[in-house]
Amino acid sequence: MVLRFLKYTFVALLILPFCVYGQNSKTTQQNTEKTRILFIVDCSHNMNEKWQSATKIKITQNLLANIVDSLSNYDNVECAIRVFGSEKDYTLGDCEDTHLLVPFYLLNQDNIKAKLKTLTPKGTSAVAKSLEKCADDFPKDKHSRNIVVMIVDNIDKCDGDIDLISKTMQKQGKYIKPFIIGISKGMKNNYENCGIYYEAKGEIDFSKALNTIVRQAVHNTTTQVNLLNDKNENTETDIPLMFFDSENHKLRYSFMHSLSTQGVSDTLEIDPLINYDVVAMTIPPVEKKNVTFLAGEHSVINLKTPQGTLYIKYLNNGTSSAKPYPVAVKKADDSQTINVQMINTKQKYLVGKYDLEVMTLPILTLKGVEVGQSSTTTIEIPQSGYLRIEKQKSDIIGSIFVQKDGKTFWVRDITEDNLKETVELLPGIYTIVAKSRSALKSSQTFTQEIKIESNKTTNITLGVKQNK
Repeated sequence: MVLRFLKYTFVALLILPFCVYGQNSKTTQQNTEKTRILFIVDCSHNMNEKWQSATKIKITQNLLANIVDSLSNYDNVECAIRVFGSEKDYTLGDCEDTHLLVPFYLLNQDNIKAKLKTLTPKGTSAVAKSLEKCADDFPKDKHSRNIVVMIVDNIDKCDGDIDLISKTMQKQGKYIKPFIIGISKGMKNNYENCGIYYEAKGEIDFSKALNTIVRQAVHNTTTQVNLLNDKNENTETDIPLMFFDSENHKLRYSFMHSLSTQGVSDTLEIDPLINYDVVAMTIPPVEKKNVTFLAGEHSVINLKTPQGTLYIKYLNNGTSSAKPYPVAVKKADDSQTINVQMINTKQKYLVGKYDLEVMTLPILTLKGVEVGQSSTTTIEIPQSGYLRIEKQKSDIIGSIFVQKDGKTFWVRDITEDNLKETVELLPGIYTIVAKSRSALKSSQTFTQEIKIESNKTTNITLGVKQNK
């Protein structure tokens, strides 16, 4: 009797740190979304082994019962139990011997504890199969955090690819990276790529691992993101911050960065169970990949985001009727467009050099425009002029060419079938080459050089040149 009392007192002490943390009445969970924790319990024949104060299955039953009881004190937390190896003898090697023992629903702790007591280890270790099937144990809910905690005493005996299954399910958003508690030695290499692995060398390690996992599951952690200028000072702010799940690239959090009056970045609460790609949505974005957090520990992320302003405007401010052409902005010597900015607007960019393509006619290209820290670079674009074309016949066809740096470049074709049209062109020297489609000789081609000036209209009449 005394020995039995000491044994259960020891188990109670193992679970005490978590119970104290969640005692009294209902505890308000910091996460706003529902958290569902599925415990996958090894019930293969190895769990009959004696392990310190009792058999492995008995210790597991007691610790889980207390954990589930404590979790019932948290709002928006549900638990469920899946087991493997509890129904068929291990000599049969039945790899389908896995089932949901108790499904998710509120206040199911008494049912879980009762069902746990009935478990008798006898089967084989269908670890991978259980991890695969458990994806369907979670209700279809886009606003829940699905967490898997596996308690295993052996490696998979059914040749399942546990790493591939885990990675696939995470990418599909079925559950967050699993936690695995190994209660036998030497299994780390088999499970560390599947999820977050804890090796329990004894009952105390087992209890600590369970408490650590559950504490992370029900409590957020805090972080600060410092946005640094070119002198590594925390001065940049008012930039959107995105936290993406590193595994499936799902957006988990979005914040607008803020600084206090003392120049301190705002503190953010996030789920510590996820690895994140943290992105400052500057132009171009700045990203830090695979950022990890520990529950209960405050962390600081530094992102170098020095910015300056690019102001693109019309020369001499143009006229009120000037068309606000779009400008394609690219990093210097890079073909990818990172932003489209309109003329007569200001936009912040990371410090550096950029190539601009102003979508005027013809396209105006500006190379190596430099944006400096906390300064404004102003680019002035000449306002277009107007070429008014009038045809004597609607079948006149032709093209407009521009003279630039001693070379001739095609700009655009004259619109067919229109007797009149007006074309906006940058200031410069142009050549019109045209003829009637019905003209049979190339010598009937019409060629004329014209000058276009800002905000002025140049008229040209295209007639039919007679063949000599």
